[in-house]
Amino acid sequence: MSEAQKLSTENQVKPAEKWYSSWFDTPYYHILYKERNYREAQVFMDNLTHYLNLPEKAKVLDLACGKGRHSIYLNQLGFDVLGADLSENSIAEANKNANETLHFKVHDMRVPFEEKYDAIFNLFTSFGYFENEEDNLTTLKAIKESLSEYGFAAIDFMNVHQVVNTLVPEETKTVDEIDFHIKRYLKDGHIYKEIDFVDKGQQFHFTEKVKALTLQDFEQLMEEAGIYLLDIFGDYKLKKFHKTESERLIMIFK
Repeated sequence: MSEAQKLSTENQVKPAEKWYSSWFDTPYYHILYKERNYREAQVFMDNLTHYLNLPEKAKVLDLACGKGRHSIYLNQLGFDVLGADLSENSIAEANKNANETLHFKVHDMRVPFEEKYDAIFNLFTSFGYFENEEDNLTTLKAIKESLSEYGFAAIDFMNVHQVVNTLVPEETKTVDEIDFHIKRYLKDGHIYKEIDFVDKGQQFHFTEKVKALTLQDFEQLMEEAGIYLLDIFGDYKLKKFHKTESERLIMIFK
C-alpha cells in the first residue's frame, strides 16, 4: 500500500466481517495503489537476501504478500517461496504466477505455519492493522514459531515519526479516471486515511487504519514474544535507522 495503511473499511462489509478481509478484495484497493515502485522493491529484496546470506533454494515465506510482487521476484532469485495473504482475490491473482517453487495460499498471519522457513518477510507496512492489539503480539509469536532453527525474519514498517512529521492532510489522486479524495490524520495512536470516491454513479467510502507502532513499541512486543532483534535499517538500501529522518523501519530478528 502507499504508506500502506492497512485498512478498516466502513459501510462496505457485513457486520460479521473484518475490514482486512474485505478492502483488500476490492478492485479499488489495487487501482489506488497500482503505481508502486517495483524496481525499488526488487532492490530491497536484493539487498535483504544478500545481507541475510540465504542459502541457495532457501525456503522463504512472504507474509501478507498481496498479489505477490515480492514473492515472484524472490522466486526469480532462486528461492523456494510461499506467498500468504488473507485476501482470496489477491491470492487468486498471485496464483497465476505459481510454479514448482512458487506457491500461494490464503492464510491468517496470526496462525503459525506447520512448515518451517529459512526466512520470513513481512513487507511494506503489512503489520499493525488488527482491531485487537493483542493480535500484534500473536502475529510475532506465529512468525517466530514458523522460523527454522537458523532462520531470520524481517518486518518492513513505516517510520512513524517521519510519517507523522510529513503527513499530507488532504489530497486528490486520480487513477484510471477515478478521483480518490484522501484525508490523513493521527488519532488514538493510529494513522488514519479516509478515502472517498465515486465510480459508475456509486459513492464509496473506506477508512484505512494502522497502529502507529514505533521502534520502542516493537522492541517491547518482541521482548514479550521472546524474539531477538538483531539489526535495524532505515531504508531499502539498508542504511542505518534514524528516528526522525529514515523513511522506513526495517527490523531483522529471530
